[in-house]
Amino acid sequence: MFPSEKMVRLIALYLPQFHPIPENDEWWGKGFTEWTNVTKARPLFRGHYQPHLPADLGFYDLRLPEARQAQADLAREYGIDGFCYYHYWFKGKRLLERPFNEVLPSGEPVFPFCLCWANETWSRRWLGEESHILAKQDYSPEDDAAHARALLPAFADPRSIKVDGCPLFLIYRPKDLPDPQKTTDVFRETCLKNGLPEPYLIGVNAHCRMENCNLLGFDHTLDFKPQLGSLPGAFNEGRNWNKLRRNLRRGIFNPGLTVYDYDEAISYMESVPKDFAKIPSVFVGWDNTPRRGKKSIVVRNGSPERFEKYLTESIDKAEAIGSDGKLVFINAWNEWAEGNHLEPDQKFGCAFLKAVRRAKNVARGLGI
Repeated sequence: MFPSEKMVRLIALYLPQFHPIPENDEWWGKGFTEWTNVTKARPLFRGHYQPHLPADLGFYDLRLPEARQAQADLAREYGIDGFCYYHYWFKGKRLLERPFNEVLPSGEPVFPFCLCWANETWSRRWLGEESHILAKQDYSPEDDAAHARALLPAFADPRSIKVDGCPLFLIYRPKDLPDPQKTTDVFRETCLKNGLPEPYLIGVNAHCRMENCNLLGFDHTLDFKPQLGSLPGAFNEGRNWNKLRRNLRRGIFNPGLTVYDYDEAISYMESVPKDFAKIPSVFVGWDNTPRRGKKSIVVRNGSPERFEKYLTESIDKAEAIGSDGKLVFINAWNEWAEGNHLEPDQKFGCAFLKAVRRAKNVARGLGI
């Protein structure tokens, strides 16, 4: 039922924010979900692909087991080996937890999973209000132990993705931990004390591009993409002549947007030197205009063919790493408000999923 650890496994990052919660009702308006942002998006320059609207799965609600099952069925059909659910823990308080909390005890869908602790403070940065805190991330050894205990049922589940027999767990911002070595020690000790193998811990380098997370107490580093910090001027939100000239050369007359081509963006990301082993990843696309409007970053001219090329290269890299690194993460299964989704849309249909299947079949000598 589950793929062998000896083969490269493709794991898609999975966003659970497609159901309303009381906190989002209060912060963003009654009934808010990720679809709220998606459907209000509009093109901001000629040829700008917005809005991204779903096709096969429709505007689903992740409170419905039928929706979660349909996602897993589609992912399995096209060669995805598991979902990595974003997991939100704020000193014992969980947010957006309902989908996974129902996946776990129900046993459905029968589809491999792991969790990524998205340990970020929530603010109104979507609207440029970084200082307006919605949910603050605090840390303590006691909370690490409580967190690890809360994760034991997920680690013990037979669907839990294993690396060398150890349940896989990711931390999105490893450098935000006051003492990463202490936190990783607590997670391992808690599992061992409760009769489980210690977890296989991966630090994500999305916000620490040069960091070897092994030196922080982790087992491996995920080379996260897109690494927006690798892109020149990506976080300069102000209007300036350099950005304006750059946009004008591309036929874009909006001075606030920061726009790159897909191949160009990949080239910048790959040029960052990292002289240590890391787990590869590939991203489908990037366009956060549904969230950030005219202050957004757009990676345009992505296509199923370009995505397939980089996915194939990532699979080759994973093959070369060895048994404990035969993973490739795909960003993302359903980041619709970032223009970053494998799920079928009304423009490309299942083309990106078909690219996954082709790349995987070629890697396994099965043809296309």
